[in-house]
Amino acid sequence: MKIRSVLVSAVAGLLLSMGTASAAEYTMRLSHQFPPAHHTAINLEQFAKEVAQETDGAVEVQIFGAAQLFKPAQHHAAVAVGEIESAVILSLQWCSTIPLMSVSIIPYLMSAPEKQQGFLKSDAAKLLDQKMLERGVRNIAWLVDANDLLITSSTQLLDSPEKFDGVKIRGLNRMFDYGLEAMGAVPVTMPGSEVYQALQTGVVDAGITGVPAAYARKFYEVQSYGAASAGLLVFDNLVVNPAWWDGLPEDVRAGIERAADAAVQRSLILHDGVAPEDLAKLVDAGMEAVALTPEQVEAMKNAMQPAVREQFLKVTGDEGQKLIDLIEGL
Repeated sequence: MKIRSVLVSAVAGLLLSMGTASAAEYTMRLSHQFPPAHHTAINLEQFAKEVAQETDGAVEVQIFGAAQLFKPAQHHAAVAVGEIESAVILSLQWCSTIPLMSVSIIPYLMSAPEKQQGFLKSDAAKLLDQKMLERGVRNIAWLVDANDLLITSSTQLLDSPEKFDGVKIRGLNRMFDYGLEAMGAVPVTMPGSEVYQALQTGVVDAGITGVPAAYARKFYEVQSYGAASAGLLVFDNLVVNPAWWDGLPEDVRAGIERAADAAVQRSLILHDGVAPEDLAKLVDAGMEAVALTPEQVEAMKNAMQPAVREQFLKVTGDEGQKLIDLIEGL
């Protein structure tokens, strides 16, 4: 009798799990590049749970993280042609396809908390949403990835423009790298997955990332110094296939949007400057990590912003100037 009871319980559990799995009417496969400990990866796991709640189980979000399904550069095409329903694309990865997306990485232009919050429902955001839609994907969330800029080094604190002369540094993208070059640095292009080894082996002398990301990616193991400031704004755009999205019932779309809006609110960085607790983790791990003083920030801004801004406007013209004006007016 005991064995029979166990079997009955096991079968009942299996049927229950099958019933739960089949309850979802729609599947939303979501691919991203982040390791499990990354704050956006954690946020997306919560998003998946809230989508199920907000749609009464009609949508199951299946997450494929750490680039296990698609490489970062493949996400745009994969979503646009419908190979998957959704993906997260870093805003700076758009910059060759949609040059206007580079606006958020113009150094010290929109990294302040009030700029983040003002941007979300602004005409500037709507303009960029439309540009993504024209490229075959619909953006449903501007998740804040980072507003801080940690410049790491194996030899010294890179806390003033003159210290960058001749430094080989892993750049962010071509647009931002004009600011590095303006200080005399030598940017090197490479995928994020290769940066740790490049820093470890001396292929590059320095790196650029967000402060929490530096801890998650264990940069403290291969870099001795880190200089931090709220220097740029990187978004993680949660995009969906337009045909799939338009085929969802209106109430289902609304439920996903509510979950996406909650994820955006969780991502916002509401403090000025760099979070001391994030820097403390790096310090505790053995890195000499400091926040730049206001005077040092001003020196970095004056050295970097003009070069990046000039190049941005060369590429984007009047439309780029309109976008800058909208953001400066937030």
